[in-house]
Amino acid sequence: MTSSSNSLPMVRTAPIGIFDSGIGGLSVLRHIRQNLPYENLLYFADSAYAPYGDKSEAAISARTLAVTEFLLQAGAKALVVACNTATTAAIKMVRAAYPALPVIGIEPGLKPAAAQTRSKIVGVLATKATLMSARLLALQEEISAVSGVRFELQPCVGLVDQIEKGELRSPQTALLVRRYVAPLLEKGVDTLVLGCTHYPFVRPLIEDIVHELSSNPVTIIDTGDAVSRQLAKVLHEKDLLQQQAREGCVTAFASGSQSVLETTFANLLQLHPQVFQVAAIALPEGIS
Repeated sequence: MTSSSNSLPMVRTAPIGIFDSGIGGLSVLRHIRQNLPYENLLYFADSAYAPYGDKSEAAISARTLAVTEFLLQAGAKALVVACNTATTAAIKMVRAAYPALPVIGIEPGLKPAAAQTRSKIVGVLATKATLMSARLLALQEEISAVSGVRFELQPCVGLVDQIEKGELRSPQTALLVRRYVAPLLEKGVDTLVLGCTHYPFVRPLIEDIVHELSSNPVTIIDTGDAVSRQLAKVLHEKDLLQQQAREGCVTAFASGSQSVLETTFANLLQLHPQVFQVAAIALPEGIS
C-alpha cells in the first residue's frame, strides 16, 4: 500500500473525491453540490474502462482501488463511490485498505422501495454485475423476509453505453428502456429502483414509457440524495465539514475523453469545471 493511506488529509478544506465508471456519478455529484455547496469536489470518470457492469469482480476491485489511490494523492478527505457496481464489488476492500478514510458507497434503494410499494412487487433496474453481486442478493433476501416484498431484478444491458454516448432520448435508448421496463410492469411492479447512477439521466424517458404502458402510478427510487445526506452526516461526525461559506469548486479527471466529459458536465449539470486527461493509473501493489 502506498504512503497516502497512512497520511490522509483529514482537514476540512480538503476536497471530496467522487468516482464512477463514467458519467453516471454526476447524478450523485448533483445532489452533493445541492446539499453541500461549500465543499470542493474531485470527480473521476473512469470511462476508458466503462462499463464496469460487464467486468469481473476482480477487475472492478482493481480499478476501484487504483482510482481511490489517485484521488487520495490528489488530496481527497473522503471518498464517494458513486457507482453501484463498484460499491457492491469493492467497497469492503477499499474500507479495509484505507480504514481512516470516510467512504460512502451507493447501492440500489431496496429499503425505501420496500417501504413505499403498495403491490409488494418492486422492479430493480441495474447492471448485470450489480444484480449478481452477493451484497445485493443478501440485501434482497433480508428485506423480502421481513417485508414480504418480491423484487424483480432486470439487467439493463447496453443502457449505460447509450447514456455514456449522450443519447438520453434517442430511438435506440427508448427501445432499450421499453424492453426492460415493460416486463416489470406486466409483473405488477408499482415501484422502480434505479440501481445504477447513470439511470437518473434517463429518468424522464423512463417516466414517459411507464406512463405510456401503464395507467397505474409507479414510484421511481433514486438514491443519490440519500448518499449526499449520509456523506454530510459522516463528515459532520468526523469534524470534516467545510466551514468557509463560499461556493466550492469542481475539478474533474477522465481516463477516457476529456472533451466528452467537459461536454457532459455542461449539458447535464450546466457546470464547466477544469477537466484533466489521465492517461493511465498504476494499479495498487499486489493487483494485476
